[in-house]
Amino acid sequence: MNAITPLDQPEFGRAFTDHMALIRFVGRQWGETRIVANEPIPFSPAASGLHYGQAIFEGLKAYRQPDGDVALFRARDHAERFRATATRMAMPPLPVRRFVDACAALVTADAVAVPDERGHSLYLRPLMIGTTPRLGVQPASEYLCVIIASPVGPYLSDGTRPWTVKVERDQVRAAPGGTGAAKCAGNYGASLAARRAATSADCDEILFLDATEHRWVEELSAMNLFVVEATPPSTRTLVTPPADGTILGGITRASLLELAPRLGWAARAAPIAIDEWRRRAETGEITEAFASGTGAVVAPIGHVRDGETTWTIGDGSPGPVTARLRAALLDLQEGRAPDPYGWRFPLDVPTSNRAVAIGCRDQ
Repeated sequence: MNAITPLDQPEFGRAFTDHMALIRFVGRQWGETRIVANEPIPFSPAASGLHYGQAIFEGLKAYRQPDGDVALFRARDHAERFRATATRMAMPPLPVRRFVDACAALVTADAVAVPDERGHSLYLRPLMIGTTPRLGVQPASEYLCVIIASPVGPYLSDGTRPWTVKVERDQVRAAPGGTGAAKCAGNYGASLAARRAATSADCDEILFLDATEHRWVEELSAMNLFVVEATPPSTRTLVTPPADGTILGGITRASLLELAPRLGWAARAAPIAIDEWRRRAETGEITEAFASGTGAVVAPIGHVRDGETTWTIGDGSPGPVTARLRAALLDLQEGRAPDPYGWRFPLDVPTSNRAVAIGCRDQ
């Protein structure tokens, strides 16, 4: 605790800024937003969120801009998804304006911790949990929304090295009618055993299939999936599984679906059968694959391991479409390209807060 961690290559999610934002829901209404010191929060061991899973979160980023200022990326979209998740989990939705303003206030307070190196950012983690000290399976009546911030570099320390993903044939991430489209803590907790097995098998991530047929690709443990088709050979088309209730509608996923046509590639959401993906990768009809998410942005996939079989995507190295999409999205996020979508949310950061910090607390 409280050790100084260099920001030139921060380990993802380990270093935290000095402040956090707190908003309490009591008496059927949200209280004021407070920016306070980042320190442990006392909870009753009977807090209902600890027992019945009313715990949700979001993940978004603030980026240093070329002029030294700071901008949030697609903050309103993250706020809308936070609201949708809260509704699914019988929790009070936080108004969009309150969410964005709280994120902006925290980043402004800790703007010195926003890195200025390409591919680095300040990652924000909004969390909401039921705090009513009561046992009994029912929604809480009191909630706490907390926002913390962490300066981060690449999701993996070796940056854009192609990943090997392991197909999960036994466990499933979500089922129709479940919480697959919600960003609730239980979804991620349920993925950890399979993800640990993938790591033990020298794979970078786990790839979940659908719960009904165990045939259709859904998503990784914390990221969406794209493949790149080359049919006819002179064209490229991005394909990602549809966000129809069992996968999370990623904000980065949505960004890439809009960005790809501006770069000259078609993009669509359509089912991807795992066996068909393998066949088409072997024939060269699918030339690239990558994961997308707020943390990783765009991460190339070079190999897929399914039981005792491993197949290669393209030549196993990051493909040109993957590389171009990653670069174009980073340019948008970091203010190096025009923003025709209105995705950047510039902050009014005082000049005294613009200098980049050399470290922050490691927790």
